[in-house]
Amino acid sequence: MILNKETAKKTAELLLQIKAIKLEPQEPFTWASGWKSPIYCDNRIILSYPVMRNYIREQFARQIEEKYGKPDVIAAVATGAIGIGMLVAEYLSLPFIYVRPEAKGHGRKNQIEGNLEEGQTVVVVEDLISTGNSSLNAVKALKEAGAQVKGMFAIFTYGFDVSTSNFTEANVELHTLSDYENLIETAQHTNYINTEEAGILRKWREQPDNWTP
Repeated sequence: MILNKETAKKTAELLLQIKAIKLEPQEPFTWASGWKSPIYCDNRIILSYPVMRNYIREQFARQIEEKYGKPDVIAAVATGAIGIGMLVAEYLSLPFIYVRPEAKGHGRKNQIEGNLEEGQTVVVVEDLISTGNSSLNAVKALKEAGAQVKGMFAIFTYGFDVSTSNFTEANVELHTLSDYENLIETAQHTNYINTEEAGILRKWREQPDNWTP
């Protein structure tokens, strides 16, 4: 869910400017899953741009407080969201933890790194939502550790039907600073793509796992 349309447009514009998101309808990328895609997103690039990372940090902090008030803890999903999550926690003067995809096989064998007390309220920060599986895996770990997960905030989502279904089924509220439709609208408005390319991008999202360039 987008909480602020202006923020969604501005975030999309900045992501395109710093090339955290690349749109190549004519020369698609190949994802690790094997999917052919006209879009590639790497939000970790944000950390290299102080103005951009400060904007994302402040928008996250503002929207989290408006929606939930101050939680006890900010959690990030490893590894992509650790940097941004820590900046948000610092900005809100809150404790920070992060959640690994699975428990370590050595040492204390932690999946959750940092101090989390049973019953504490947590807001989870994520960088990117595709299917939502890895994000919801982190939420599951937090709940099993006794946390009260208020919801999740992510920078960007592709808006796949499968991710919507996964979050609904898990009963987890998802809010994003921007999303695929706002990205396409902004890219067209700024002449980053033309009308034909926008059509290709929208067509891809209908069946991303079975799309032919």
